[in-house]
Amino acid sequence: MAKTVLKLDFHPVTPERWEDLEKLFGPRGAIGGCWCMWWRIKRVEFEQQQGEGNHEAMCSIVESGKVPGILAYSDGEVVAWCSVAPRGDYPVLDRSPKLKRVDDQPVWSIVCFFVGKDYRHMGLSSKVLQGAVEYASQQGARIVEGYPIEPKKDRTPDIYAFTGMASTFKKLGFQEVARRSESRPIMRYFIE
Repeated sequence: MAKTVLKLDFHPVTPERWEDLEKLFGPRGAIGGCWCMWWRIKRVEFEQQQGEGNHEAMCSIVESGKVPGILAYSDGEVVAWCSVAPRGDYPVLDRSPKLKRVDDQPVWSIVCFFVGKDYRHMGLSSKVLQGAVEYASQQGARIVEGYPIEPKKDRTPDIYAFTGMASTFKKLGFQEVARRSESRPIMRYFIE
């Protein structure tokens, strides 16, 4: 039975919160041993280290002092994750014809959401997106960029919605700035 989430608190993933990320992602590393390394390393490397290797790679990022994203908590329990960091932390974006840079503006990128199974389909993505924008702003970001999907069908399996839904980004004030794919706009939020 899903719980009602009234209030979320957000915290950056630091070494002190590493175990919370592990708990949320579980033994499968969120989905298929990803550990949110998909946008961070070359595809061949991702495939070679899928699972435990990606787990170790993400752990190394956290232990280095870099913050790879934020965790959302409800009543002290970890319920969701969002990968948000300067775009340079995600080199795979620049190798993608669809997601390459729009311009030379410094942006922070939001590339992944993961909501714990008991908390899905409760509207958490919009709250987590808002938390990610606020975190990026606190770190000095002036532009936050996302790469959500805009599906042709009404319902999209969760596994394909890990970058978020365009409708959620639009509701929070993100603007489409480029579209090189029918189903994946590049959207930006401009922080005043």
